[in-house]
This record gives sequence, C-alpha cells and structure tokens, in this order.
Amino acid sequence: MGILLVLLLSAFLTGRFGIANVSWALTYTGRITGAILILAAATTVLGAAAVVDHWYRNSFPYSGMVALIGTVAALMTNGMLLLETLKGDSTAYRVLWGLLTAGSLWAVIAVWRTSVVIPAPKRVAAAVIVSSCLALANFGYQSFYKPYQSGAKPVIKLTVGKPMLSQNRKAFSVPVDIKLENQSDLGFYVLGAEFHAMGERVPLSPRDRLRTQWRADAEQWSKSHFLETHPLSRREIHQPGQLVAAQPWMPPGHWIESNDEFVTRTVVQLPIGTPYDQLAFYATASFARKDRLGLEKVDPKGNSWSGGKVPRWMKTQKDVDSVIYRGRVRENNAIDEQTRDPRFVTVYWTFGPHGASVLETITRSGEEDRKMSDAETHDLVNRYGIVEAQTGPFEQTLWDIKSQR
Repeated sequence: MGILLVLLLSAFLTGRFGIANVSWALTYTGRITGAILILAAATTVLGAAAVVDHWYRNSFPYSGMVALIGTVAALMTNGMLLLETLKGDSTAYRVLWGLLTAGSLWAVIAVWRTSVVIPAPKRVAAAVIVSSCLALANFGYQSFYKPYQSGAKPVIKLTVGKPMLSQNRKAFSVPVDIKLENQSDLGFYVLGAEFHAMGERVPLSPRDRLRTQWRADAEQWSKSHFLETHPLSRREIHQPGQLVAAQPWMPPGHWIESNDEFVTRTVVQLPIGTPYDQLAFYATASFARKDRLGLEKVDPKGNSWSGGKVPRWMKTQKDVDSVIYRGRVRENNAIDEQTRDPRFVTVYWTFGPHGASVLETITRSGEEDRKMSDAETHDLVNRYGIVEAQTGPFEQTLWDIKSQR
C-alpha cells in the first residue's frame, strides 16, 4: 500500500535525523528539534500500524483517528524538512522530501475520506494545533532565526610596556601583552589571529603644511591594504609605516570558551640606531561561534611563494605574501550536515612591507578562487557567526630610548 510506504520511509528518515540531532547538535534548540523529530517518527510509525488496522482489521475503534494523526505528523515533518533542505545543496534530498511531502498530503486526504470517527473532536483538534505550533516555533527558531546574541564577540586588549635597553646598549626591546577576553556566554573558534608592529618616521616640518599636502597624504593613505592608521598633521610629516615585526599570537582552529580569557606576551626588538621615531602596535583576530559550526583541525597548507594556492583576488595585492591554513567545517545540526556540500575554512595570514592582516573564507572545495558577492558574504557571516576584533594602533615614541645611546 502506498500510504504505508510513505509513512514508513518518512518515519525512518525523520527518526534518523532526530537521533543524530539529539546526539551531537551544537545548540540546545537543535537537540530539542531532534527530540521532536524522534517523537514525530514514533507517531508516524503508530499511524502506519493504525492504517493497517483501519483498512483491514478494525480491531481498535480509534485506529482511524490514530492513522489520521500519524499522517498529519508525517505531513508536517516532511514539509518542515523540505523547507530546510531548500536552503541546502542536495538536489536528491529536495526531490525526496518533495515527494514525501506530496505523498503524506495524499495520505492525509485518503485517510480523511474514510469517514474517520474522532471522539471529542474539539479537544483532539486543540491538542494537535498546540503541539504543532510548539513544534513549528522550535523548528523555525532553530532553522530560520539564528541571530540570537548576535552582538557577542571577544575583545582584544594590548598593553605596551616601557622600552628597555640591552646590556651593551646597542639594542632595545618593547614588551607587548596581548589579552583576549570573552565576556559573553558563547564559545568561539579562532580562525586567525595576528600581531604586528610598524616602524614610523615622523619628521617635523619647519612651517605649517599646506592644505594641498594634506590632500596628497589622504590620497596616499587610501591605497593601503592593511589596518595602519593614517593621520593628517599640521607639522608632522607622517610617512608610510614599515613592518618591523609580525606573528600569529593564537593558532588557527583553537578556541576560547565563554567567560574565559587568554593572555600572551611578545617582545619587539630593534637596534638603538633605528631610523624610526615611533612604533605602532596592532592586534587583530577573526572568530566563528561554536554554536554555529564545528571545526576540525586547521593545518598549514603551504604559502604563497612556494606553490601554495592563493585565490586570484588576492594576487592583485602587490608585495604581499601569505601563509595558508585549511580545515573542515561541520554544520551545527544533522540536517544541514547531510543536505549541504562539505565546507572548508581557509585562513590567510598575509604580510608585506607595509603591514599584516588575517583573511578567512569558508567555501566548498574548489571554490576558493571565486570572489563572493556582498549578499553571499553577509549570509556566510550570519550562518557561522563570524566576527572580527581588532585593537590598535598603540603608539610608542622612541625619542626617550634613542637618546640613551
């Protein structure tokens, strides 16, 4: 019988995804959704048994009502799963759940036409409506309304110490403490984190600089690809900074839990005769929420100067090198994990004479070269809860330390 085939196949798939969601979904609502799917699968199985009794045996007086409830449960779950798979990449699952939704609708109509006897129809209808609304609300919240706590993100703090002379007075060092604070109730994966220091020459003009010179400075600064700040001054002649130190300060793929912090220290060393007047310190990082994705080990995958694959849209940046990391991304629930193609995060730690930064992409395998549209980028950021944090510049004058040579 076609109705039995639709109900049993619906129950098998629904129960399979429900068990998987209960086992490893990354959010509480995802696990509740799994429990609801298991309950719907059990109801559908009971409905299939009731269909057999209703059509052939009539040994149970309310088998028609149970059959109708089972077919309605199958229709609702198949319809919701169809809506979810429409956001995925799998054509096979879309077709499958499209057929199951149509089949379960036909089953509901077929059972209803057998003049099912429903005792206390108002109470039964109220119970079905209430339970259906609760299931729809939970499923909709999990699948279509994910930006809860969307403003949460870690904070980076820099503390720059006092420059210290070496024993032979030919060099000096500046200690810098980097502190990552996560004051939210969410955990975050670290996609990439970088620290860099810029050496700046800032000679003074003997007279006030003209407005045309300010405009020329502004045009020059606008061409930079990095986070370096570009002040305008009446007397100071700011020149493009030169990178003097850069490093990742937290490995890609590591994480910080809710209400936790991470502290590290780095030291920037320069010869006492350095031509720079100031040092500027920057720290940046990008994160993804742990309730939006699972991240497998992120491994180094080469570099831009010895065969590592760099997207074409990055090759337009002149004199910029990159170290590349890549890892597999897991979706935060079993339905999306099955119906979406595998995604991979690629992290580029980029650096050049005029700065450093971290870039990351999450794409399907082979799509690293494709530059995303603004709409695609927005959807990606919302889906995986990607946030960025940065601090700096922290300016440190070198006149005091250089006067001691």
